[in-house]
Amino acid sequence: METTCVDAEAYSLRVHRNIILAILSGLLLALSFPKFGNGMVAWIALIPLFFALEGVACKGAGFRLGFLTGLVAYAGILYWVVYVVVHYGYLPFYVGIAALLLLCCYLSLYTGLFAAGVIHLEHRGVPKYLSAPLIWTLLEYLRSFFLTGFPWESLAYSQYRFTSLIQISDLTGIYGLTFLIVMVNAVLFDLLRFRSGKRPVFKEAAVALAAVLLVVGYGHFRISQISGKLKNAREFGVALVQGNIDQSVKWNPQYQSRTIDIYRSLSMVPFLPEGTLIVWPETAVPFYFQRPEPLQEAVVDVARKTKSPMLFGSPSYRDEGGDISYLNSAYLVKPDGQVAGRYDKVHLVPYGEYVPLRKWFPFIGKLVVGVGDFGQGKGFYPLSGDSLRLGVLICYEGIFPEAARDYKNRGAELLVNITNDAWFGKTSAPYQHLSMTAFRAVESRLYLVRAANTGISAVINPLGEILSQTGIFERTVLAGQIKSIDEKSYYAAYGDVFVYFCVVLLLAAYIFTGKRRSNHVGRHP
Repeated sequence: METTCVDAEAYSLRVHRNIILAILSGLLLALSFPKFGNGMVAWIALIPLFFALEGVACKGAGFRLGFLTGLVAYAGILYWVVYVVVHYGYLPFYVGIAALLLLCCYLSLYTGLFAAGVIHLEHRGVPKYLSAPLIWTLLEYLRSFFLTGFPWESLAYSQYRFTSLIQISDLTGIYGLTFLIVMVNAVLFDLLRFRSGKRPVFKEAAVALAAVLLVVGYGHFRISQISGKLKNAREFGVALVQGNIDQSVKWNPQYQSRTIDIYRSLSMVPFLPEGTLIVWPETAVPFYFQRPEPLQEAVVDVARKTKSPMLFGSPSYRDEGGDISYLNSAYLVKPDGQVAGRYDKVHLVPYGEYVPLRKWFPFIGKLVVGVGDFGQGKGFYPLSGDSLRLGVLICYEGIFPEAARDYKNRGAELLVNITNDAWFGKTSAPYQHLSMTAFRAVESRLYLVRAANTGISAVINPLGEILSQTGIFERTVLAGQIKSIDEKSYYAAYGDVFVYFCVVLLLAAYIFTGKRRSNHVGRHP
């Protein structure tokens, strides 16, 4: 009886220890991202979870620990969802909490599957330093597509400030860096638990160190190469106009003239030379620009008087035989006032611009009464001005690599992200949003400029360096210079080949270890 009590107490202590470790990993993951975190934390964030999984034989128990880690991590990363739902959805606070928990529970399924997968493969003899990065990378890739995709703050994005590390993205996309971070976590865990007589880990540590040095070395090589090309590249002026229009009055018809007056006065300043590309944010023009009216003329007049091209966001609509669909659009106007083209947003925000599953679950629409179903654009086609071909990314299209890839392959010379991050208030979300768009510049080897209604507006070069940026909730103009280089990118041309390689490697490891295990059992009946 005494032994049973001791065993039960030891088991209870181990369970509580594992829960604390899983929570600690979640906290560290959350603290890997802006605005409160630091990317260096990501390199150790998974170690507590690996300790929690040590000795756990049941995949179900592993899933629960991984799920808990994800729940804490995503609650810390996405806490701003509550602010959006309460302040702009006009819903009670408890509904905001419920919305956050539902989203976090969905995203935590991936970390739960990750933990269960690591346990399963470890039982088959696949070492953690191989299984963990492969599983995490594949699940992260799946998360970017499943249910329209929500790749918000994938692990690699935590490294956006480390220029030499992120250059690998022009080969592997974000997933090569994700793989490296998880592998280093696993190797550090093995080093920490190393015991004399146990399997030596110095070889895998040497491999991980070599991989890090190779990535950093490649980064320095590409930085030197791209910097050399930029020195002799043709240069263009750009002016990012941050109107800082209060979201509560943005769509008020009585405030439309005032909004346009603000943008006109900011754009028509003497220090901007003729030919400067003037960029206003997403829906900066809060009416249907396509309709002839005095306010339309006031917008076009800015291009004529400044003798500069203008890009700005505006709602629009498409009438197809009486079937009207509303669109979130961007217009490019030439210096002579002629409209050069319009881009309609392709990747819509679920529960922001359309309601998924409304057809099958009608009650969902009742929960989000304020959300209309916007129409979808026909593709990522650059807008052609007199001197530049622009690839426009509206709002969170900037977090999807395939959009920038399409633009690069269709001849875009500059990526322009227009957004309205006023919804997020002074939370971490504007900083997180910026961190992800920086990778689009590296993947495509193009300058990326970002005009945000309330910030953060920024100029980002093809190395992913944020050359200049505004603060949030300030009314200002960010002027800068951008350059156009014709630099090929393996990732832009061939996409996620690295992920497909991970799939093949994971399958090979699974099959090989299974056969080896069967042979071992056959020799030892």
